[in-house]
Amino acid sequence: MNNNIDIPNGSPFSIHNIPFGVISTRSNEAPRCAVAIGDYAIDLDSLARTGCLDHAGLKPSASEIFAQPNLNRFAALGRQVRREVRENLIRDITKGEIPHGSLHKLVDVKMHLPFRIGGFSDFYCSLEHVHNCSDMTTRASIPENWFYAPSVYNSRVSSIIPSPQPVRRPNGMFYNEDKKPTYGPSQEVDYELEMGVFVSKPIPFGSTLDIKEVEEHIFGFVMLNDWSARDLQVFEMKPLGPFHAKGFGTSISPWVVTMDALEPFRCTPKTVQDPVPPRHLRWPGQNGTFDIRLRADLLRKGMQMNLGTSNLRYLYWTPFQQLAHHASAMCGIGTGDLIGTGTISGDGEDGGGNKTELGCLYEATRGGSRAIRFSDGTSVKYLQDGDEIILSGTCGNASGGGPYLGFGECRGALLPAFGGE
Repeated sequence: MNNNIDIPNGSPFSIHNIPFGVISTRSNEAPRCAVAIGDYAIDLDSLARTGCLDHAGLKPSASEIFAQPNLNRFAALGRQVRREVRENLIRDITKGEIPHGSLHKLVDVKMHLPFRIGGFSDFYCSLEHVHNCSDMTTRASIPENWFYAPSVYNSRVSSIIPSPQPVRRPNGMFYNEDKKPTYGPSQEVDYELEMGVFVSKPIPFGSTLDIKEVEEHIFGFVMLNDWSARDLQVFEMKPLGPFHAKGFGTSISPWVVTMDALEPFRCTPKTVQDPVPPRHLRWPGQNGTFDIRLRADLLRKGMQMNLGTSNLRYLYWTPFQQLAHHASAMCGIGTGDLIGTGTISGDGEDGGGNKTELGCLYEATRGGSRAIRFSDGTSVKYLQDGDEIILSGTCGNASGGGPYLGFGECRGALLPAFGGE
């Protein structure tokens, strides 16, 4: 068997990556587990039935685990077991030992949600994002509690969808131009540049999580767009916070990049935490996050425009701290639960003093009070029907000189409100 897989230069799914996901094909419509390499998906169910994964020592059998319509069963195995499976796949790919029958072109597969998701919590942990969304100019004006623990709320599971499934403009309550409560289609639909973290090893109800052990409970990361209706959000924020404004759609990239793939990109967060976090949030070391470059683009009428860039390391509260804090109240967290990092913004500027690392239109347009203007004359305040948002993330140097990987695209188009077509 010699089936070398050509991996194009700059492919997000390099040999350093091997992300896991769930696919189906025309010839077999049953969702099953897979990994991505280059322009191909390796069907792990098919591969397991050839005996190629027997050496992994999976219990129950590899074929039983990877025939599942989600990654939950595989993710619940110990991190060392999952690491060995990934390393064996890298070895077999490198040696050209992946059977042709287990390969499918990525353009020919349908992607599904990678996990059966039992819970979804979304955080609010970017210092720059807090400044911009609250129209704040000084640290002193931020509520004191924000600096002592990650801010978070429980969100909606049923509306989490895999890229590139579209999202429909929601209906809801908002204040019209006369400041009167009105029900109808949201006029201020926005995107949010986030990452998602999938839980592997569960944390039982009644238990807490030592932050030193947090990595054992994370399977991997995806790109995440927590679509937002800003006018609905204004109406709902007091007294209990957002509801329909945040619950109508959350898009994720369908390939999950594992903790082991991200290991070469460990780094320290950009911002030093002050005051010192409480004991359950104190990271025991330096490299408590990852250097992941993020990007948001808008596709409108065939034209693609960059909306901004950012980096995971800009978060004030890291994903490790987020998960540790989430578990600290002994709520219980299950395999496949999803953690949203919250919008990730930075303080970078261009030569004209314009901020370039903003993670949503609400920040970039100052709450819709001014439009973003592009060189072709396009202006944007909020999203129009038919607009498509494309989020992406990369690590390393695509031109060589070390490991490189990407997350693939998290994309979704905005459909008209129900009854509006």
